Amino acid sequence: MSYSMAASHSRGKFATDKIFGAVAAANAAKAKVGKENVVDATIGVLLDENETLVCLSTVEKAFRALPMNEICAYAPIEGLPDYLDAVIGEAFANNKPDAYIKAIATSGGSGAIHHTIYNYSEFGDTVLTSDWFWGPYRVLADALMRKLDTYTLFDEKKKFNVQSFETKVNELLAKQNSLVILLNTPAHNPTGYSLDNNEWDQVLAALKTSAKNPDKKITLFVDIAYIDYAGEKNASRSFLGKMGGLPENILVVVGYSMSKAYTVYGQRTGAMIGISSNQDVMTEFVNINQYLNRATWSNINRGAQRMLANMAKDKNLYAELVQERDKYYKLIQERAAVFTAEAKTANLNMLPFIAGFFLSMPAKNPDAVCNKLHEDNIFAVPLAKGVRVAVCAVPVAKIRKIPGKMAAAIAAVDQ
Repeated sequence: MSYSMAASHSRGKFATDKIFGAVAAANAAKAKVGKENVVDATIGVLLDENETLVCLSTVEKAFRALPMNEICAYAPIEGLPDYLDAVIGEAFANNKPDAYIKAIATSGGSGAIHHTIYNYSEFGDTVLTSDWFWGPYRVLADALMRKLDTYTLFDEKKKFNVQSFETKVNELLAKQNSLVILLNTPAHNPTGYSLDNNEWDQVLAALKTSAKNPDKKITLFVDIAYIDYAGEKNASRSFLGKMGGLPENILVVVGYSMSKAYTVYGQRTGAMIGISSNQDVMTEFVNINQYLNRATWSNINRGAQRMLANMAKDKNLYAELVQERDKYYKLIQERAAVFTAEAKTANLNMLPFIAGFFLSMPAKNPDAVCNKLHEDNIFAVPLAKGVRVAVCAVPVAKIRKIPGKMAAAIAAVDQ
């Protein structure tokens, strides 16, 4: 390109999303050889055993019950008050920490990440996440003129690598006074790993040590997008109770999304929930994130907010929702168990899966591995360090086809 009208900070940027590229390739194969002959493990949405998009019937019932004025009207910039109360209840269940807690509605989980990076790191700062991560983290950091660095997620025992985490935190805090950390757990995208409570104790101990310098400010963003497919409601949220009593220069932001929990991906409704031991930090949290809402998208989908708030108040309907969602959690776990068993038979090296929509395999040449799989009409997503399989979207009968072919593809191209 020889001539550009773009500002210097935007020039040359474009999105090359490998996830949606893989989706497009899978769709092309379906059109050519038939859906029944294609294994599509690309996109992170919940499909049933007939490969039809799951829209929870309880959610549909609640959404269709809304009057049109609740769907069409504006919502307050910060979100509907009863939605914000309900979303805090959804996020914590019986595990609210002893701290000041406030919520702001955002455009999905991505909006919560956007606001956290923008409002809690400086221009040019480096944001930290694990070396296995959801690709848009980098896009969000780059678009906001930040860098992204990583620590090693797994140690030699395939457990959370606390030492690498702590080392990288201290390395970055030696260079900058503000640090935003993006930590996706439980049911991590793309590996399906969840930190246990002991690992959480180590993470928080490391952050408390780093925060002893009062000039350093640490914002820990906990991305819980998949928490409702991570196991029993309170067990999967028990770590959140540990967020009380932290130093005032540690802010925890929980990123909540309705996309997966309510299967309303396109409604783009979520929230950022701040946790702090300092009331002033929470007042500021509301003010600056409401302001950025106005400056970014104005306000959030009112209908989806009202739906969640209504469901939270209707104990019978909410109990139906939990029961229906649990059925699909068990289905995904069944698919993952089948994959894991077949992977063991095929000697396929996979990262530890606990729960969630995805599991992953290390590979030296992920793009080449995925291209090789295309020969068998199997489609997965190439990442920087391996290949991601969306077990949320592949029926049990088709899941069995992947591990052996994956092992063969990795052996063929990873020389």
